[in-house]
Amino acid sequence: MTDPLPIPVVSGPVCGAVRPPGSKSITNRALVCSGLARGESLLTGVLDSEDTRVMVAGLAALGVPIEARWADSELRIEGCGGLIPAATATLDCRASGTTMRFLSAVCGLGHGSYRLDGTARMRKRPIDDLLEAMRSLGIDADAESEGGCPPVVIRSRGIRGGRVAVAGGTSSQFASGLAMVAPCTTDGMDLEFAGQLVSLPYLAMTRSVMEAFGGCCHVVNDRTWRIAPGGYEGRHYCIEPDASAASYFSAAAAITGGTVRIEGLGRGSIQGDIGFCDALEAMGCTVTWEADAVTVAGRAARGIEIDMNAISDTVPTLAVVALFAEGPTAIRNVAHVRDKETDRISDLVSELRRLGADVEERADGLTLWPAGESGPLHAARIRTYDDHRMAMSLALAGLRVEGVEIEDPACVGKTFPAYWNTLGRLAGFPQPFPPPA
Repeated sequence: MTDPLPIPVVSGPVCGAVRPPGSKSITNRALVCSGLARGESLLTGVLDSEDTRVMVAGLAALGVPIEARWADSELRIEGCGGLIPAATATLDCRASGTTMRFLSAVCGLGHGSYRLDGTARMRKRPIDDLLEAMRSLGIDADAESEGGCPPVVIRSRGIRGGRVAVAGGTSSQFASGLAMVAPCTTDGMDLEFAGQLVSLPYLAMTRSVMEAFGGCCHVVNDRTWRIAPGGYEGRHYCIEPDASAASYFSAAAAITGGTVRIEGLGRGSIQGDIGFCDALEAMGCTVTWEADAVTVAGRAARGIEIDMNAISDTVPTLAVVALFAEGPTAIRNVAHVRDKETDRISDLVSELRRLGADVEERADGLTLWPAGESGPLHAARIRTYDDHRMAMSLALAGLRVEGVEIEDPACVGKTFPAYWNTLGRLAGFPQPFPPPA
């Protein structure tokens, strides 16, 4: 899909049930741990997307045998036992931040020279905090673009381990990458988190996946993990549905006053973004939790002030919900989302204003008033900046506002190739949606 995609206005509340595809974040973490494990692993419920395929290709380039059965949502991995088979490799990480950050750390386990590159945007996403930590472990690690950004070159003779500090103000993925390789080092690792930490639930997710594959990670305190050597063991691991993807469908209920049941995700989810439902509840929705499902009902009637550091991937989604609430919504403590696939503060503000909202941009977030000086919300062609989350979230405005069109709708393939079909079925759009060209 290259032409702009018109979003039909719904005739009434959006109601129904949906099971999102497998979590991208869990899939890529499970791929790393199973790739480093001893023996065979079977991953089920995996997400088929650009990001996960890029991770599979990267591990394969490092010599990890992977049998992909994407149609069945299964991956079979023959682990390398913590020893990277390839002595040289060039990895194309495209726009996948998890692949770039995690495999940079994985390459430190190798004995050889490795180069990781990606898209033009990836060459603007800082990675030097991770490389500085790797250098302190004796690895020759360099970023070739200005500002400590990819391409990355790793020259290593393995990692002995020891005490290492990693800054966490830009991304939790730096710490996650180091944590996942730590069980495969000779001495293990005392991992210290330096400075401000962002997206803390993703670190808890990393620890959960590591432990599922037999990694031993002791939380000394909120700033230190002690990770023992010993490696991982292959296993059968089931990926739970993606909580970030679920946010779009629960938001559809909140925007239209409908009722949507998200299947496969309950309070026991290891994904922090399940907390998006709590934000909707604070805005006036009714949220009902089950062991393996959550239902969001009713309209998000009021604006809120919210710290979204822990659920920052859902910032664009909540901002779109806030377009239809009464009173302002202030989102704060998310400065790090400026370094995502696009600047998710400045560019989000631009698109919300394009719809007619009155928005104040701040260094760490934004405040939104639903209707600006120009009057009610109105039709707009929305730029997506090659950012899947901008496309998926801003499209939801079209459920209520006539004439919303989404540019470059195919960018959702990064994490959710079936998004438009899934949204179309839930919202009752004329089928097929999107219509054939």
